[in-house]
Amino acid sequence: MSKVYAIKTVQTIPASLDVVWDFFSSPANLNDITPANLGFSIISQHHGDAMYAGQIIEYKVKPFFGIPLYWMTEITQVKDKQFFIDEQRFGPYSFWHHQHHFNVVKEGVEMTDIVHYKLPLWFLGDIAHAVFVKKQLQHIFDYRYTAVEKRFGTPTL
Repeated sequence: MSKVYAIKTVQTIPASLDVVWDFFSSPANLNDITPANLGFSIISQHHGDAMYAGQIIEYKVKPFFGIPLYWMTEITQVKDKQFFIDEQRFGPYSFWHHQHHFNVVKEGVEMTDIVHYKLPLWFLGDIAHAVFVKKQLQHIFDYRYTAVEKRFGTPTL
């Protein structure tokens, strides 16, 4: 049986909670913080403009060798201006649970992402994780970190 992996990132954003929440709770902004080489696009016709529990968002993405894949996530929980959780319903992972937390701090808003994920194909999934999936996910979150800094700036200490 393959393992469940986790990745956690923390970033301080020098902006108000309202501004940060409005940006991250809008599906339309996902493209702005996703690397272009993933070929990411939202294909939902009825995903809405603002996030809500039960919301379904459909994407096309090319995470592995440029092969286009269908990915569907559901926003399963939302606590306004505190956190939201998305879970994969269909896509490249056998399990995907992504928590987004927002806390006001002196410098602005501390945003924490925690992703638990599992790959299909048992031990072959573990090999794929070691060879390229872990690095690719780290690249995605590094890109996101930089994109958020470009949009909001860096906190002054």
